[in-house]
Amino acid sequence: MEINIDRTHWYDRIWASLIFFTRLPLWRIHQPPKECYATVVEHWPLAGWVTGGVMAAVLWLGSMVMPWTITVGAAIAARLLLTGALHEDGLADFFDGFGGGGSNRQRILDIMKDSHIGTYGVLGLILYMLLLWGCLCSLTPWMAALAVLAADPYAKMVTSQLIVMMPYARREEEAKAKVVYRKISALKGVSLAVQGLLPLTLFIWLSGSSWQTLVFIPALTMYFLYLLIWHRLHGYTGDCCGAVCLLVELTFYLTLVTGW
Repeated sequence: MEINIDRTHWYDRIWASLIFFTRLPLWRIHQPPKECYATVVEHWPLAGWVTGGVMAAVLWLGSMVMPWTITVGAAIAARLLLTGALHEDGLADFFDGFGGGGSNRQRILDIMKDSHIGTYGVLGLILYMLLLWGCLCSLTPWMAALAVLAADPYAKMVTSQLIVMMPYARREEEAKAKVVYRKISALKGVSLAVQGLLPLTLFIWLSGSSWQTLVFIPALTMYFLYLLIWHRLHGYTGDCCGAVCLLVELTFYLTLVTGW
């Protein structure tokens, strides 16, 4: 019997999002209906509260017992373990597909679906990690922890607009994660905004940073990436969402350290 998603419990949909976007063994405690996985993006920033919170805790507590540069590396490693490098895998596939696929839509999709990593993916991941590590190392432990808590959910909120702005690029049965996200309604959009903007508002209040640049420049990055994806694919994939999320978050840190 098919279940209406809107009739499933709200906590099932949140539970599904945490299971999907982290490697926490929450499925051992409760298994939400499979239909809930179509709504995971609607609670993506909440998953960012968890992943950003763990990373921030490692930054803050680790700085008390380890050199700062090693602490930053440990914090990045902690998030990779927590997420199973889900978005980093998407970033590598994105670089491989758009770097090696040229303007051929089907070739880009085929490359991104291939489990092997190519030159563009390797170089893209190395450059991304170096920039992320460098940005966080240039901040104080307190500022870095606050920034991660704000940037992770905000990047996920901004990136979620991709599924509003364009359709899925593949057929549903071809989805790598076997999930196609449903379109986000206006009400769910308000919920997403609260999830993503609440930590950012707290960060701006505590740090005294300029909210205009921290809100606008990462969103501008998402828009230019959207134009690229639309021009090449006329639709999004899960890899595109993961890549855009990480690049928007990185833009947040680059904007912060430039102004800092």
